[in-house]
Formats: sequence, structure tokens, C-alpha cells
Amino acid sequence: MIRVLLAEDMHMIRAALVALLRLEPDIDVVAQVTRGDEIVPTAMEVRPDVAIVDIDLPVVDGITAAAELRTRLPSCRILVLTAMGQPGQVRRALSVGIEAFLVKDAPGDRLADAIRRTAAGLRVLDADLVASAMEYGESPLTQRERTVLDEAARGATAEEIAARLHLSAGTVRNYLTGAITKTGAKNKIDAIRIAQDAGWL
Repeated sequence: MIRVLLAEDMHMIRAALVALLRLEPDIDVVAQVTRGDEIVPTAMEVRPDVAIVDIDLPVVDGITAAAELRTRLPSCRILVLTAMGQPGQVRRALSVGIEAFLVKDAPGDRLADAIRRTAAGLRVLDADLVASAMEYGESPLTQRERTVLDEAARGATAEEIAARLHLSAGTVRNYLTGAITKTGAKNKIDAIRIAQDAGWL
């Protein structure tokens, strides 16, 4: 029996996944969590064979939690399940050693098969996602440019960002200009869109 921990914050999706997996005679969902910071403590308690982790989780994102889980419980294999499949997120997942990456709109039988293959120690990667990740490459943005662009994406003005980061408004504008240039964008809004599509934010 493959013991599975499921980390998904959307109730209907989580319930549907659990119902789907209960149809499989060799898969047992032993724990469900809704936040990223619950993954490691719960996994340490129930010792799953496979953790199915959504990327966009509250408090701690799924990839960060998965990286910690790999360190704390190396016997647990990790399958990232996401609706987005952003190239930057795929690259980040691969960089922390995640074994499997599957999009949520994959057929149900593919999920069960992916769990079995992941539990058996095989890598399960969506070929289109990996190809797209390789095409986009690493983020060209510095950490500070990402932070400033992320704040701008949340609607903060240059002055508000400057106050939060203890910078001058001019320095914030310089970081935004750098992000626009490096992403090949036309303006700040375009840079935010490009960075989000690539999974760099």
C-alpha cells in the first residue's frame, strides 16, 4: 500500500483528488493538509511514501515546503501537482530535486500512475512542462528586482515600496527599470506579466 500525504488548499479539488485516489486499491491517503507549513510536521508524524504538493499554498509555498521535506524525510518522494505549470516554477522544482511534476488537468489515471512511479523511485515529468522550462531559462532578475517587481504586482507605488524596503523612491524606480530591461518588457505592467508567466515571481 502506497501511503500518500495530500497538500492542497482548495477544498473541492482536495476532496475530488481524495475520492479519485480512494478508487485505487494500492493507494491510501493517510493525511490531508491545506497549508505549506503543515506539510513537514504532518509528514514526520504519518511517514507517507509520497507527498502530493500543490505549489500555491498559504503561509509557505509548496516548493519551499517540499525542499524542507526532502531534507527532513528523505524516504518520502514528492509529486508536485499544479494548475499553472509556469516554466520558472518547474525549474525551481527541479533544482530542489523534486521527482515528479504533473499538471492538474492531466487524466485521473495519469495521477495514480504517477504516484506509483514516484513511489517506485522513478522521475515523472510532464515533457511539455520541462521543454517550456528549458526554453525560458533561469530568471534574469536579481533578488532585489524580483522583490520590487513583486511589490509592484501587488499594486504598491514606488514610494510605498521604498518605505517598505527602506530604499529611496529613485532606487526603486531604478530596480523597476532594470526589471523592465531584463525581461524585454515595454513597461512595468508588461514586465510583471512576463515575469509571472515565466514563474519568476
